Amino acid sequence: MKAMIVRNVRSSDYPPIISVLDDWWGGRKMSAMLPRLFFEHFCETSFIIEEDGQIAAFLIGFFSQSQPEEAYIHFVGVHPQYRKRGFGRELYERFFAAMRQGQRKLVRCVTSPINTGSIAFHTRVGFRIEPAETELNGVAYAPDHEGPGEHRVRFVRQV
Repeated sequence: MKAMIVRNVRSSDYPPIISVLDDWWGGRKMSAMLPRLFFEHFCETSFIIEEDGQIAAFLIGFFSQSQPEEAYIHFVGVHPQYRKRGFGRELYERFFAAMRQGQRKLVRCVTSPINTGSIAFHTRVGFRIEPAETELNGVAYAPDHEGPGEHRVRFVRQV
């Protein structure tokens, strides 16, 4: 039986995660989207799953400074060898529990319209896609949401 630990992220988690991040995404350049500051300033609302001492999954989230009832999930990653084992759902449940404790009621997140796995996961865990003027394969997305050519499907969920 493997030992699974769920804990808050630490600053020291940044180097091992950033070193494998692009590999976890099949070579897509994702590391620029995850600066070290998230591992230093959002530890209470960000989580890691370790199995037998190896980082298997992580979630980086935070409470909105501008919207007092909202929180945001910025980045979630699951090591390819650990996918389909419920680790993503476990991390989201930990984040939702932190939200309830912090009296936050609404969580938002985004993904790329080409990331069909992420879209399916988010709808399975209770997110709804926010309306937008553009669609790809029947999925609404906000064009240029994070800069030119950086389209995003925007999700929202009540907690």
